[in-house]
Amino acid sequence: MRWEHCCSHYGNPDSGSGCQLILLYWRVSEEEKQQKENTTGRTVKTMAAEIHSRPQTARPVLLNKIEGHSDAVNAAVLIPKEDGVITVSEDRTIRVWLKRDSGQYWPSIYHTVSSPCSCMSYHHDSRRIFIGQDNGAVVEFLISEDFNKMNHVKTYPAHQNRVSDMVFSLESEWVVSTGHDKSVSWMCTQSGSMLGRHYFTAWASCLQYDHETQHAFVGDYSGQITLLKLENQTYSIITTLKGHEGSIATLWWDPVQRLLFSGASDHSVIMWDIGGRKGRTLLLQGHHERVQALRYLQLTRQLLSCSADGGIAVWNMDAQREEAPQWLDSDSCQKCEQPFFWNIKQMWDTKTLGLRQHHCRKCGKAVCGKCSSKRSTFPIMGFEFPVRVCDACFDTIKEEDRTALATFHEGKHNIAHMDMDPSRGLMVTCGSDRIVKVNNSSLIQDNSCMYSGCVKRTLITPKRSKSLLFCQAYLRFRFLIGNQGACRQS
Repeated sequence: MRWEHCCSHYGNPDSGSGCQLILLYWRVSEEEKQQKENTTGRTVKTMAAEIHSRPQTARPVLLNKIEGHSDAVNAAVLIPKEDGVITVSEDRTIRVWLKRDSGQYWPSIYHTVSSPCSCMSYHHDSRRIFIGQDNGAVVEFLISEDFNKMNHVKTYPAHQNRVSDMVFSLESEWVVSTGHDKSVSWMCTQSGSMLGRHYFTAWASCLQYDHETQHAFVGDYSGQITLLKLENQTYSIITTLKGHEGSIATLWWDPVQRLLFSGASDHSVIMWDIGGRKGRTLLLQGHHERVQALRYLQLTRQLLSCSADGGIAVWNMDAQREEAPQWLDSDSCQKCEQPFFWNIKQMWDTKTLGLRQHHCRKCGKAVCGKCSSKRSTFPIMGFEFPVRVCDACFDTIKEEDRTALATFHEGKHNIAHMDMDPSRGLMVTCGSDRIVKVNNSSLIQDNSCMYSGCVKRTLITPKRSKSLLFCQAYLRFRFLIGNQGACRQS
């Protein structure tokens, strides 16, 4: 079997109305057709697609696998406008991999430093690269135009412990970094001097920086995100964001819409509306492990998140979503009024045993297990997996409310860091398995469009069947009933 393209035009092609639907499907071999004909007495050419209430599990198309590091790879970035990847590892090496005529990546630069490399910040226009190390130092290098040589520029004594994240700002000539010494520091790259430092109560784990306003977002191991305004020799704390129940592992800042995305060890992703100043937050739950990498695609309004178990989620952020409610406190069930096990007085008065407290994810009320025996997905609030809801809320959830607003894929390895080049449809991932994978991410991005009400290019994944079912009949039905959400293909 092999992939084929199929184009169909519905409506009036002469008048320009209607839409062209482009699909990818499995081409069934002649042997399989003959076998099917012998079984059923007829040749099966196309069949109706199996429609699921949840997106089918798939994985990105692997283009290249880069191996060679002897320890965990902590960061990997794609070189813009070049077929190249830069990696840093716990094995104390910095490597620049270029794609050769054979189609494989080979190291054109292999540089060893004195301490394990923990993070990296690369600026392509100036070809300056900053490496954070386990000993707390930040080392700056300059890469040659042909990417075959790297010269040491400066070493910055940024921290007293492992550097967890950093950002280089060409506009201000600053390098801002966070470390396991519970601090964020910013240094001048021209003089090499320390401009300022702020300490937290927990390890500073990740960082994002707004180059225009000089605001820094710092996530720490206590689950808080601190917003600071950085100045020369001084700073001010703007606010502290609290919402995660675990340590913050990754941040992503979108300066256009002024949205901050955070992923944490509680397996969740939160979107913070910073620019609107409304305090609006959206909770996204779809991972089974620690969320360790985020990337927001402004053009398609999609959020990509990667977790430690290799899961890759593509969230449709253009859809209408609702905030998850705050959990309410109560000493008794807010449905049947039975006491919880700490409510000694009511237990004594009613001569009943106390019950365990639960919370409905839809209304936030404190309920007992008997009044919240149902489970349901509710993607409009970010719950892509079945969660606990009270019986009353379960009855109000319609079937269309369970329509998925995210697609899930399998990266097939531990993902500690991820970088993307949307213009080329490339994604690179790396992790503790010492493997760097270069994937084609265009199929992932296109696949999520079918859950947002528009059909661009639909990739349907077979569920371990011999052939993928072609969904032409379903798409024709959607068009005939007046679905105007389909996109015109150029």
